[in-house]
Amino acid sequence: MSTAVMTIPTRTKEERAGKYLAFHLGPEEFGIQVLKVREIMGIQEITAVPHTPLHTKGVINLRGKVIPVVDLRLKFGMPEVAYTQRTCIIVTEVEGESGPMMIGAVVDGVSEVLNLAVADIEDTPDFGGEVATTGLLGMAKVKGKVKILLDIDHVMTHQDLNELGNLLS
Repeated sequence: MSTAVMTIPTRTKEERAGKYLAFHLGPEEFGIQVLKVREIMGIQEITAVPHTPLHTKGVINLRGKVIPVVDLRLKFGMPEVAYTQRTCIIVTEVEGESGPMMIGAVVDGVSEVLNLAVADIEDTPDFGGEVATTGLLGMAKVKGKVKILLDIDHVMTHQDLNELGNLLS
């Protein structure tokens, strides 16, 4: 299996500062830029689609529009857990090759909106060549905890987006 290497322009700390929606997957805390979030909804029935990757849970109908849904736990290689009342879907707008695309991301729960200053954000550490950090904007230090800031446009690879786009074609 070949892996495509994606070059992502490095963003300055000033470009990364701003408002983030904080959510959690198990004990880990993450953030997505609020400007990428379109809606937060409770978990609902997801229609499974055959021949899709394990992390692609299926599709939902959002006000007449079919939206693909990805379980971020599975996308990140975490164990699958039963959905609870706190489980929710964050509907995000990501940049695909053919333009903006709406994708739902299943998370264990959302916690707050953070307003991060430049001083709150550190660059992603270098874990060595074996660890891909292309979907990370950086690490935020908030109240003594570290939150992983996601670049949602790059969390979903071009291959994922093409597969999801084909679901809707």
